Amino acid sequence: MIHQGKVRIFSLLILSHYAMKFCIGGDVITASEYIRDSGSIISSGGLYRLGFFSPNGTTNRYVGIWHNKIPAYNVFWVANREKPVLDSSGVMTISDDGNLVIMNGKKDVLWSSNVYTSGANTKAQLSDTGNLILFKQSSNMTDDKEMVWESFRNMSDAFMAKMKLSTNVRTKEKQVLTSWKSPSDPSIGSFSISLEPLNIPEIFLWNSTTLYWRSGPWNGKVFIGVPQMESVYLDGFSLVDDKEGYVYVTYNFAEVSYLSYFFVRSNGELLQPFWDEKYKHWRIDWSTKESACNVYGKCGPFGFCDDKKSPICSCLRGFEPKKVEEWRRGNWSSGCTQRSLLQCDRIKNDSTKAGKMDGFVRLENVKVPNYAIWSSTLEDQCREQCLSNCSCAAYAYDAGVGCMYWRGDLIDVLKFSYGGTTLYVRVAHTELGGKRDLRAIIATAVVVATFLFSIGTFFAWKKSKKQGGKDREQFSEVSSENVLGENLSKVNLQDLVLYKLEELAAATSNFSDTNKLGEGGFGAVYRGILLNGKEIAVKRLSRASGQGLQEFINEMVVISKVQHRNLVRLFGCCVERDEKLLVYEFMPNKGLDAFLFDSLKRQQLDWRRRFNIIDGICRGLLYLHRDSRLRIIHRDLKTSNILLDEELNPRISDFGTARIFGGKEDQANTIRVVGTYGYMAPEYAMEGRFSEKSDVFSFGVLLLEIVSGRQNNSFIEEDQSLSLLGLAWKYWEEDNVLALVDPQISVRSFEVEIVRCINVALLCTQELAQDRPTISTVISMINNEIVCLPSPNKPAFTERQTTTDTGSSRQSQKKYSANNVTLTALEGR
Repeated sequence: MIHQGKVRIFSLLILSHYAMKFCIGGDVITASEYIRDSGSIISSGGLYRLGFFSPNGTTNRYVGIWHNKIPAYNVFWVANREKPVLDSSGVMTISDDGNLVIMNGKKDVLWSSNVYTSGANTKAQLSDTGNLILFKQSSNMTDDKEMVWESFRNMSDAFMAKMKLSTNVRTKEKQVLTSWKSPSDPSIGSFSISLEPLNIPEIFLWNSTTLYWRSGPWNGKVFIGVPQMESVYLDGFSLVDDKEGYVYVTYNFAEVSYLSYFFVRSNGELLQPFWDEKYKHWRIDWSTKESACNVYGKCGPFGFCDDKKSPICSCLRGFEPKKVEEWRRGNWSSGCTQRSLLQCDRIKNDSTKAGKMDGFVRLENVKVPNYAIWSSTLEDQCREQCLSNCSCAAYAYDAGVGCMYWRGDLIDVLKFSYGGTTLYVRVAHTELGGKRDLRAIIATAVVVATFLFSIGTFFAWKKSKKQGGKDREQFSEVSSENVLGENLSKVNLQDLVLYKLEELAAATSNFSDTNKLGEGGFGAVYRGILLNGKEIAVKRLSRASGQGLQEFINEMVVISKVQHRNLVRLFGCCVERDEKLLVYEFMPNKGLDAFLFDSLKRQQLDWRRRFNIIDGICRGLLYLHRDSRLRIIHRDLKTSNILLDEELNPRISDFGTARIFGGKEDQANTIRVVGTYGYMAPEYAMEGRFSEKSDVFSFGVLLLEIVSGRQNNSFIEEDQSLSLLGLAWKYWEEDNVLALVDPQISVRSFEVEIVRCINVALLCTQELAQDRPTISTVISMINNEIVCLPSPNKPAFTERQTTTDTGSSRQSQKKYSANNVTLTALEGR
């Protein structure tokens, strides 16, 4: 009996240990307390459960979090979204390096929290908010612990109370919700949700890169494009600027017992389910699918959507369908066009027929258009400000936002049954139905003054036009002279089209902000559509940029002389009045930086695509350095100057600072250092010497950014003294270069190729120019034509510059721009 009792106790101990190992009922995961498939952990209050599950219609196994006490409406968070466990052998545990990992029966790591823990003393805990948190325990004997990772910062498709949907306005890094690919596949789907904080903050729902739904502007309490947010349960929303670059929206329900959250389905529907305690089932409180008008731009530009009418689309008052037959067939995407000329257009066409002033059509309870521009103007001045601005198409005033106005097309205007805002749309006086506008009468004096001013402006314009003709003649003469070097005597621009300013202004909606693709140190780039339907990108040089006629001609000359599939194509230019514009082919995916440094878009860049981009940049540089009729040094190679076409193929752009070498030249000096801090070679930044090896250095930095997904200029690391180059060198010396690789890349299949690229990048960024390979050698290296690569010397700029140089007068004169804006530094030599 005693023996049987001992056996029974021993068996109980084994079972107890077994239960502990599989964390049945606990709330933590450690290296010794892990969960195997069919096991789970539960938050301390019993609200949430984490464990393995299979979506309906599949046997694949995933780790997720869901409600514990009530039936799950859906799984809030999924860890191994892209790599399921194919059988029931899965384990979630703490790895030797302190990360939370999921492994299959072969010990392959399918998912990892992938953070640097500097030790293995960590544990994961599921909180009563549904947040899975990885803590690092203190090395002393205290209970101190530091959070190193959390599921709330690595969102799936659900937005839960106390989560933070954030965007870093400095680095452009975003925390986004991403839909499942399908109800049975939790991998990342087409739809995503992000906070867009620029100008007036809004929440955007995207279908890939196309805007699908928007919340309307934030007014300090609610998003005014969601009338249901007046509900008491949604009063807990807040938008916070942490003054360190991050802006985020969060919420917390007033009633703790109210179980609800937001999530985006695989079909793009954003909805809010809530638990009905009385009837014990989930109900839908709100959904974007409630109205067909919630699809962004349903009725096109200047269209008005009202789902209570049939058809749901009509034109705003004062507008008519742009394509009548398409509207009759129910295709409203082309939108509407102004029926009568506005005051400014009438003056422009014939100053003697100015007529009466424009007025405004009042629309109540509407969702205001996209791309609102905020103004500090007070409410009683908002109307007059719009009326006095020829580009103002509409205005609105909200007590929480202030004065808003719109330029260009009015897109996504829809009618609400309640809530929303009152919108005032600008129309010609003839569209007001004969109603006398008191304010228009009061403003008659302003019209007269404007009329007189216009006459004066007209004659001044005629004079400037004559002078402009002379300027263009001078431009033709200057453009046929050598402005790039003593070895270039003549340039031929016969293949370029000379565009008119009015033509480009019309193509870009008068250079409206809605058409702006981006802005750099030398000016803004706008998307345009010519009358023949061709899409173009128009670079408008800023008068305040410091880039003058020399850089303008420089870019035309250089790019008109080169033609290569990895170089952007220049169609033509425009020089009128004080404007200098370059017209390029349109690149729909913008710059490489827009993909590489965006947490959502970066997921589209698997290693195959990244390597294709690397190879394409190399081919473009090889053509510039060796294969073109001219030898060209770019001098400002960076991610924002690498444009991507429809298939994400790279095109090198922006040749405003490029230099052409003569046949026997291999390096040159300059007194005017131009480029971007973080990408410039040391001999160029400090001494003004540049050569092919200067571009090779920039390419090396670019290559490290592509591999790591980190931006050199805004690099943040635990060791604040290290730059991206410094961190790469640190990992190289520690024989741990794979720690540098972007977590979005599947390393296992391409490990040798990735390590080779990091080796090449370090060779390209060596301090001495003579130690760096040529671009032709680089191509041979990355394509494995040179099998044995040399070990690199320590790269330049391994430490971040945290104080202003004061060591010499030359250094103190340098003026560096932030991040990707081009730098200009004047030096006496």
